[in-house]
Amino acid sequence: MSYPLPLAEGALALEGGGMRGAFTTGVLDYMLEKNVVFDRVYGVSAGACHACSYLSLQPGRAFRVVADYVNDPRYMSFFNLLKGEDMFPAEFVYHTIPDGLDPYDYKTANEYPGRFYAVTTDCNSGKARYFEIKDLRGDIDKVRASASLPLLSHMVKIDGGDYLDGGMSDSIPVKRALADGAKKCVAVLTRDADYLKEPSGVYRLARIMTPRHRGLAESMKNRHLMYNETVNYIKKASAAGEIFVFRPEKERLDVGRLEKDRSKLERLYAHGYETAEANWERMMEYLSK
Repeated sequence: MSYPLPLAEGALALEGGGMRGAFTTGVLDYMLEKNVVFDRVYGVSAGACHACSYLSLQPGRAFRVVADYVNDPRYMSFFNLLKGEDMFPAEFVYHTIPDGLDPYDYKTANEYPGRFYAVTTDCNSGKARYFEIKDLRGDIDKVRASASLPLLSHMVKIDGGDYLDGGMSDSIPVKRALADGAKKCVAVLTRDADYLKEPSGVYRLARIMTPRHRGLAESMKNRHLMYNETVNYIKKASAAGEIFVFRPEKERLDVGRLEKDRSKLERLYAHGYETAEANWERMMEYLSK
């Protein structure tokens, strides 16, 4: 499979969720198996990272990058914070792996004729910013910013601004996709249908550690409100046939945000693949309306 490839008309919105994104990789691999790539893709945090392998038409790679290195301290470790690095060190994750250990097909990715956006949070304003990714090597810091967890990562400098994880300001960018003109939107979520976020007091720590970035603390304080409002909107839009949703079942979702048990990740990947397979005809019917 390679470009030029007929693109599905519509937007694909990928939620983050850390290691729960193993579900997303299963869905995306089934899409690649069926030669379906959307003409607009919006990725948040881990969703933005997994979108990269989807758009480079490399099935299996998104899952490998997580599962093969999840217990490698070069990939993820709290001890990295003591060394002044991110919990997920940028050099290893965004350069060592794609440039050597599990080569990324930059050429194919850059031939993608659609539009790919990485959702980030502006730490000064607390608002979402949607960076279009046109060159995966040159724009990799925009993807990195989308997946840089607050308090566990350094802010990423882009065009003089400071950016972090897009999940704090727009966790599931379906409204943005529709506002941009998409007639159809398929969302891949990493939480079950009954999940709602609870308030968190972590924003108080952000106020202390990053006093110059008040917008960051405010976005963290209000994140549960933003998230729950978006989830409720998606439920209504999905019931009305305006959005199509893939989401994991609660009893199959035993993976934590920083999960290190590879067997659990493999089961969640399989659940994503099976969910896409079981709902494929319904999705294609939705897209054809």
